[in-house]
Amino acid sequence: MVKIKVVNTGSQLLPAYATSQSAGMDLRANLDAPVTLHPLERRLIPTGLHIALPKGFEAQVRPRSGLALKHGITVLNSPGTIDADYRGELMVLLVNLSDTDFVVNNGERIAQMVVARHEVVEWEPVGELDETERGEGGYGHTGVK
Repeated sequence: MVKIKVVNTGSQLLPAYATSQSAGMDLRANLDAPVTLHPLERRLIPTGLHIALPKGFEAQVRPRSGLALKHGITVLNSPGTIDADYRGELMVLLVNLSDTDFVVNNGERIAQMVVARHEVVEWEPVGELDETERGEGGYGHTGVK
């Protein structure tokens, strides 16, 4: 269990896990008035949350599958990364990929947030890399079957 300091300047409850094995917590819109997302429009939606992640952690903001499937609403920079040293309000960059307007209401679950550990890398320049079975095979290299 990781303790994370949070300041909630909004009117919504703090994010919580829906089940005991959920990886993500729902983020809710904190709005004074509904926001209409027109087709292909993108908007930053406030949550009212400010967090202080411990060093070595990040928070990933991801789409909600139900909004994506039913309404074509997704997080544009998915997953969005919140760094441990960021102290501003958590905002969710939503985009409407459907052909109809979508209204975001105050308190609506708009994204999910996963908190995860991450590593800091140190580059080790070398002349060549070790050989693998895949090698340099890139996009589509394994075929369609």
